[in-house]
Amino acid sequence: MTTEAALYRLMTWLSPSYPLGAFSYSHGLEYAVEAGLVRDRDGLRDWVAAAVGAGAGRSDGALLAAAWRAAEAGDGAVLDEVATLAFAWRGSAETALESRQQGAAFLTATRAAWPHPLLDALALRHRGEASLPVAVGVAAAAQGVPLAATLTAYLHAFSGSLVSAGQRLIPLGQTDGQAVIAALEGVVAATAASVPASPLDEIGTAAPLIDWCSMRHETQYTRLFRS
Repeated sequence: MTTEAALYRLMTWLSPSYPLGAFSYSHGLEYAVEAGLVRDRDGLRDWVAAAVGAGAGRSDGALLAAAWRAAEAGDGAVLDEVATLAFAWRGSAETALESRQQGAAFLTATRAAWPHPLLDALALRHRGEASLPVAVGVAAAAQGVPLAATLTAYLHAFSGSLVSAGQRLIPLGQTDGQAVIAALEGVVAATAASVPASPLDEIGTAAPLIDWCSMRHETQYTRLFRS
């Protein structure tokens, strides 16, 4: 595949317009704002940086890399192990649902627009469901999109969704939101570069406050977001 074709697919799959419903999720940020833990641009930057570098962004990156390699090698048994593990790799019920529902939506849309036997097989073996990083990893491998570019694009999209939620919740203006995105470039690049070399049994998260906020969000009285 040419570089331009790979870029086209990544830009489409990880665009805010791709029908995943990503705008509906805040990853616990909604409670963090209500509790006064995130109040401004700097707080949002630190929150998202922690989610990417030490939280679900890091574990998602490792799962994506493992799924990409298994799909690229045609190893269905390993891919099934990764897919099963991914269902358990979120710290709360809401963030697990977030990843699973977005993954299922990604599979549905991508199988229709960019059909491939690997995607069909994944959907068949797991009843149409997969965590989002596994679904993206399999699609990228199936379509010949390089792993490094896929990881960077995935983590950029993960960051962008949280920043967008923060802009609505705090609230912040568009310029502040873009300043946060710019400030996150380093942590996105570092995480994307480090996770492929780390075995899954050495990957963990260290973002307990994010998990706690997600759990508190489950019983939050008024909510705009599903997580």
